[in-house]
Amino acid sequence: MDSKFGGLERTTTPEGVYRVLRGAILDGTVPPGGQLRERDIATDLGISRSPLREALTRLEEEGLVVKVPFRGAFVVEVSAQEIAEIASIRLLVEPYAAELAIDALRGPERPRLTQTIEDLHRATEKNDIPGSVDAHLQFHRLFYDLSGHGTLRSLWNGWETKLRLYLLVDHPSYSDLHEIAVEHARLATVALEGDTDAFKRELAQHFSTALRGQAADDGNASARA
Repeated sequence: MDSKFGGLERTTTPEGVYRVLRGAILDGTVPPGGQLRERDIATDLGISRSPLREALTRLEEEGLVVKVPFRGAFVVEVSAQEIAEIASIRLLVEPYAAELAIDALRGPERPRLTQTIEDLHRATEKNDIPGSVDAHLQFHRLFYDLSGHGTLRSLWNGWETKLRLYLLVDHPSYSDLHEIAVEHARLATVALEGDTDAFKRELAQHFSTALRGQAADDGNASARA
């Protein structure tokens, strides 16, 4: 692994090292499948191995890192099959979450929904992959957070890390990132209309490739999550 952490925050505590590594994973500095070599990271950050190993253990418990015996620590790779399974469940529960959240979305929380669309447009115009992933996930998270349904929130919390890792790879496959913002604007319009069936149809179109469990490797978009 090339030096990726030399310009980042210098910190010696396990909590600080954890934050630095987690940020590097979630913003794509270290991609899915990338190796986290203890020697290189310790040198880049100017730290000992002890806080680094604590941080890696915490990331492993969080599901962001996998440790392979005799090889080291790697950023988790999320398969198209996993995303397909998540998408199949989301297709059933996300319209329900949107239905439960409709009063909030039409009322006091509407600016939050609008803001996610604006953030998506801004990020895609700048070709800001981490920013577009953040806004993308925040858009969908709103339905679960505003549903008032604890189990729905828990479902989303269990999916978000895997979706983020997958989308960091997926977003660059769009020939036009702006398409992502346009898709979400359509979803927002349908959600605010309160037509659950129409929302489900739009959602199915939104991640149709993911539902087939196919990863695109030919320059086309893969999982629309």
